Formats: sequence, C-alpha cells, structure tokens
Amino acid sequence: MLHPKILALGNRILPRRVLAWLDPFQAFIDNEVRLAASRTSRGDIVLDAGAGEARHRKYFSSGLYLALDSGEGEARWDYSGLDIRGDLEAIPLCDSAIDRVLCTVVLEHTRNPGQVLREFARIMKPGAELHLVVPFLWEEHQAPRDYHRFTRYGVRLLFESLPFETELFIPVGGFFWVFARRCVNLLTFFQRRWRWPLFVVLAPFFGILFPVVLYFLDGLD
Repeated sequence: MLHPKILALGNRILPRRVLAWLDPFQAFIDNEVRLAASRTSRGDIVLDAGAGEARHRKYFSSGLYLALDSGEGEARWDYSGLDIRGDLEAIPLCDSAIDRVLCTVVLEHTRNPGQVLREFARIMKPGAELHLVVPFLWEEHQAPRDYHRFTRYGVRLLFESLPFETELFIPVGGFFWVFARRCVNLLTFFQRRWRWPLFVVLAPFFGILFPVVLYFLDGLD
C-alpha cells in the first residue's frame, strides 16, 4: 500500500471525483457507509465490526454507533476510539441487540468467516441489516492477519446456511479496475531509500494517468 503520508496528501489536494477515479473500490466503500447511515433511524444501534480507528463514527450521528475491533490490525493505528475490544468470532454482545451491522473489508482478516457471520446473525434484531464489503483481488495487507479473498460465488456460499435474506449483492468493478489497483500497488516497491527518485518519476503515470484511463475502460468488461 502507498505510504500513509502520500495517501493523506492526495486526499487533501485532489477533488473527490478524481479520488473516486483513482480508487473506485474505496469510493464504493465510502458510498456504502453513507448508504448505511442514511438508512439508520434515530435510536438505532449500529455495530461497526472491525472498526479500526472508528473513522465511520461521523456518519452515524442519528444512531448509537459502537466501534468493535480486536485492536491488532495496524500497529500505527490509533485504537483509542473503540467502544469494544473483542473477537468477531465471539462478539461480546447479547442476542438480538443490534439494528445495523457494518463490516467493510474486514472478513478477510478473520480465521473463520462463517463463524463471524453466524455471530452477526445472533446479535442482529429481526429485520436488522448487514452491510458487508469483502475484497476479491487485493494485495496482502495487515500481515500476518490476512487470510482470505472472496469471489461472488464464495460469498453466496458463505450465506447459504445462514438466516439472512439478500437484498442487494453487487460485484464491484471488473478487470480494468483491478488492473488500475495493481498499477498503484506497483509504486509501493519504490517507497524506500534510493528508490524514491524512481517513485517520483513513475507516480504521475502509475498513480494517476493509468488508473484514470483504466477507470473509464472498465465498462468494456
């Protein structure tokens, strides 16, 4: 992944539309979080499962937002904003307690994704909603706690024996979006010592130009 300072700089100086072209997967995640927030009623209890630094809290002012995480994903993250530290395979909440569960790019870090989904089913009230986003062809991250990748068929298989009704199932992006992500990932090899000058030369092409072009080519897939 790109250095956090480079990501922070890009987020500050680039328009939101351009950021969406450069990283459409992150844009989809952000839109899904905003959708979940828009469907949250006053007084609803929302569990952000695998919340990390609880950066989604700002979207859920109308409900009671609970940030749950093991606190072990990234050493450089600040986990002080968590409400609950715990294991997603044994969530420390009572049955039928939650109105909405948010779980974005977290399931791949759990040893037993099926057990995590069973725990979600246990703690969710009747009629509660689960907003789940999982990766397909992503680079390894948060090593060594990175165990799984999911095809659309694998996700459906996980839900087959669980008491969920699927309202919407969306595969995000195609070949060209994945290729664009690989272009950006290539730059990570040049984020060290004497390679930084090469990073500066390559970044405009692999970090901006190619991803933007590939974003618009994705409709061909």
